[in-house]
Amino acid sequence: MRISTTIFLTDETITPVRLARELEERGFGGLYLPEHTHIPVERATPYPAGGELPPEYGRTLDPFVALGQAAAVTSRLGLGTGITLVAQHDPIDLAKQIATLDHLSGGRFTLGLGYGWNKEEAADHGVEWTKRRELVRDRMALMRALWAAEPTPYKGEFGSVRASYAYPKPVSGPRTLIGGAAGPKLFSHIAEYADGWLPIGGRGLTESVPVLREAWSAAGRDPESLQVVPYAVLPTPGKMAHYVELGVEEVVLQLPPAGEPEVLRVLDEYAQYL
Repeated sequence: MRISTTIFLTDETITPVRLARELEERGFGGLYLPEHTHIPVERATPYPAGGELPPEYGRTLDPFVALGQAAAVTSRLGLGTGITLVAQHDPIDLAKQIATLDHLSGGRFTLGLGYGWNKEEAADHGVEWTKRRELVRDRMALMRALWAAEPTPYKGEFGSVRASYAYPKPVSGPRTLIGGAAGPKLFSHIAEYADGWLPIGGRGLTESVPVLREAWSAAGRDPESLQVVPYAVLPTPGKMAHYVELGVEEVVLQLPPAGEPEVLRVLDEYAQYL
């Protein structure tokens, strides 16, 4: 099983370059980074995990810039987002960023995407909250038109693009995983336009994975191609063994948003799972 990691990289933590080098040298499979452009001080949206919102949410580095640094100092380490808030991006610009990173890294990029939870952040980007899932679906289709081998036009509900020359092309597709809580709507979108699921925390998979597999098969997808990647996991031997039993091939472990000494100490602890 491939063991990857995620971390809130900020202006106060270990740097992308130091972390990426350490991960590759130690044999970890990948580095996934979250995204928040900003966190409005005046908030009505509660933190999904409960309590006060941790300060690192308002200090996150731009994931594409940070992953570009990581790509430059590694040759095997997988690079991903966990997650990209697609609704908050111009899709033409985002398509270029993704294609460029995947091209320069030799096809190592995974697009982890999600719909967001912070209504105030999304509103500042002009996102109509109740339509964000449909907006993401539309923007993914537009980006795939730009990534197509031949100039391909796209006209959707929320945006359009003319048939265009748009290079570089992604090397790997890229692999696309959707994050979010289990449910019929999420699973239908995964089956329609993604390669798999990023279940945060990895709980309840015994019940939810068979339901996702049914939606996947009903959409005519190859049953063997579905990828389930438990995300932001705090590991235990029993939990990791359970993932193996479920056929999971990659797990993303949570690192603390800390300085270099603390992060390296946790990597030493996680070495038992490699």
